[in-house]
Amino acid sequence: MLRLLGYFFGVGVGLALLVAAGIAIYVSDLSKDLPDYEVLARYEPPVTTRIHSSDGALMAEYAREKRLFLPIQAIPDRVKAAFLSAEDKNFYSHPGVDVTGLARAVVTNLQNIGRGRRPVGASTITQQVAKNFLLTSDQTIDRKIREMILAFRIEQAYSKDRILELYLNEIFFGLGSYGIAGAALTYFDKSVNELTIEEAAYLAALPKGPSNYHPFRYTERATERRDWVIDQMAENGYITHEEAQDAKSKPLKVTPRRSGSYLFAAEYFTEEVRREIISRYGEDALYEGGLSIRTTLDPDLQREARKALHRGLIRYDTLRGYRGPVKHLEYDGDWGVALSDVEGLSDVPEWKLAVVLNVSDAGVDIGIQPEKLVSGKIAEERETGTIASADMKWALRHYVEDKLQKASSPAEVLEPGDVVYVERKEADSSNWILRQPPQIEGALVAMDPHTGRVLAMVGGFSYADSQFNRATQAYRQPGSSFKPIVYAAALDNGYTPASVVMDAPFSIRSGDEIWEPKNYSGNFAGPSTLRAGIERSRNLMTVRLANDMGMPLVAEYAERFGIYDKMLPVLAMSLGSGETTVMRMVSAYAIMANGGKHIEPSLIDRIQDRYGKTVYKHEQRECVGCVAEEWRGQPEPELVDRREQVLDPMTAYQITSMMEGVVQRGTATTIAELGHPIAGKTGTTNDEKDAWFIGYTPDLVVGVFMGFDQPTPMGRGSTGGGLAAPVFKDFMAKALEGKDPVDFRVPEGMKLIAIDRKSGMRANEGAPGSIMEAFKPGTGPADSYWVIGQEEIERVNERARNLSPEANRAISTGAGGLF
Repeated sequence: MLRLLGYFFGVGVGLALLVAAGIAIYVSDLSKDLPDYEVLARYEPPVTTRIHSSDGALMAEYAREKRLFLPIQAIPDRVKAAFLSAEDKNFYSHPGVDVTGLARAVVTNLQNIGRGRRPVGASTITQQVAKNFLLTSDQTIDRKIREMILAFRIEQAYSKDRILELYLNEIFFGLGSYGIAGAALTYFDKSVNELTIEEAAYLAALPKGPSNYHPFRYTERATERRDWVIDQMAENGYITHEEAQDAKSKPLKVTPRRSGSYLFAAEYFTEEVRREIISRYGEDALYEGGLSIRTTLDPDLQREARKALHRGLIRYDTLRGYRGPVKHLEYDGDWGVALSDVEGLSDVPEWKLAVVLNVSDAGVDIGIQPEKLVSGKIAEERETGTIASADMKWALRHYVEDKLQKASSPAEVLEPGDVVYVERKEADSSNWILRQPPQIEGALVAMDPHTGRVLAMVGGFSYADSQFNRATQAYRQPGSSFKPIVYAAALDNGYTPASVVMDAPFSIRSGDEIWEPKNYSGNFAGPSTLRAGIERSRNLMTVRLANDMGMPLVAEYAERFGIYDKMLPVLAMSLGSGETTVMRMVSAYAIMANGGKHIEPSLIDRIQDRYGKTVYKHEQRECVGCVAEEWRGQPEPELVDRREQVLDPMTAYQITSMMEGVVQRGTATTIAELGHPIAGKTGTTNDEKDAWFIGYTPDLVVGVFMGFDQPTPMGRGSTGGGLAAPVFKDFMAKALEGKDPVDFRVPEGMKLIAIDRKSGMRANEGAPGSIMEAFKPGTGPADSYWVIGQEEIERVNERARNLSPEANRAISTGAGGLF
């Protein structure tokens, strides 16, 4: 019997050795091509790029995987406890594989054979790190064993905290979010350290199957799973039973964070920054690089810029009548359901969509589009209101089959079922104003002239309606707003503000065609100083001046100012017939505002990589003496500006002074009401297709453009002074609010001499018709009267001697009484 037992024991030992050898060979074979777990030391997951305004406010986030990396030290203990309780309560004690949990899983799987249930994995957090980082998600025994082998090796190479850090930053939580920091923002719009017990528990419940515990589709199931995690936290001693009961009594209050732009009115600015980052670093850097981008945007100025441009566009549009409803609804029963499906302008929150319920002579009864809840459903309550006849008076001029007609009551304009835009007349009021999105578009750019920092930029009425940025992408004719470049070129090359140019008919032959420009008014002023020419925006004077000094010189200055890359040196270009952008024009005026220094417009102040290292900085000026441990009598620190001097500082002051005259006496006198020293120039193109105003104080340059996307006449009188200047005024009134007026700095050595406003000759200070004019050293009013274009006068006079008295009188009248 003993020999028989010994025989069986020997056979058993042999078989056990054979099995052990087989297992060892099997495991060794699986271990041959295991991934290199040392890559975990170089872990750099895709991280969200974040864009901030100049005051640090979050503007936008971009990511393929919404993730913000958090070191383990920054993750609160209570959040760690929730995940340990949900996933691996023995994490800090097992060697990578939880043998007890594994045995329990094996028994459960054997019991589930034939029941069609998914196998239980019993993976530890370390095993999940191995699977997520180094293996596939295949449900096979081979993968499971490879996972265990890697888990043992990872535990030997890394600390428990490092493994938990990798896990919490890598896992997928649903709704496009990865990592605990991204999940906290996505589900609760909170940072991790603000999470409550119930919120941390819900997030800990998600890695097991985010789609199974969706907060809106499977609310009950999600709540049950959350409560189970809370119970585990109490059982493991991380929280008290009282805290657990209190947490479980709370509803599953998930408030998903909206994606896209987070800062109101900054959509165009944000998109321009996004394009620049892709151009500079590529898409992967934007969507995976975890960049921190500090922009130049001033949120307060941005809101005011949007408001001012909106008012200007609406002001023009409402004067041209009502074009009809957004759409017409045919609904049966609840109008709110039908109305909820109509898409509105998401970036114009002060406007709501409404359906017309009833129309009378007194006004219109409307139903307001119900709010969409985070669950995707619409609110049950229905808000109604009224539009008084007086609040839609502008719409009585309405279009019927593309013809403008006059109505006598709202009933002739609207009918039940029409969907329209409305704006609440007063806070908490049931009275509304009828609105319609304007067809005309525009742009506004505000810039710091000393640094080129773009403080505000609006590229159109609504980014939701059109992402085309009229500030940077629309190439339009600047018209007369280009004239300061012509005058600056002249002042930089021997002319003075008192130089006199003939304002009279001008023609030039080009092949078989004759070009005959005209002043906007159709009249002529005769001989006038350069100052008078720019103040009154005289086309004929500008053409004569450009012709006198040569268009190649004008083209050189236009390119030097950055308005055009390559300008065709033809006379028509002196009147702004080329095409450029608002951003380029504002940059050019900034050069005149800052004393002639070249600037590079920038929307970005600084870019940092995921580790906080600065990889780009717009400010290139060197600060000499800024780094000192203590003061030892050394000079004050100073900024060394090595930027190119594009324009003589004295020329910059002269052209600025002349453009101050545009505001005080010329085509933009409405701006003078602001009570601050402001220089600027209007611009209007042929047939009033483009309206501009660009102006500046010593510290702020603002450019405004208005026009249809497809260049179309805006109507007689739709000038830069009538359309764009009021928008500039609205914005600048807010920008300068509470600030004392600041005069433009007069360069040292510049002389101020009294001249006659008309002749440009020296005059007595204070004499009628005189003005103080700025002259460079060695220059001054002319000693003798000379008119640029004098030769033409002499030729005309020669011809006049051979004409009848009647013809002479006609010529004299047409030239403003010159002859």
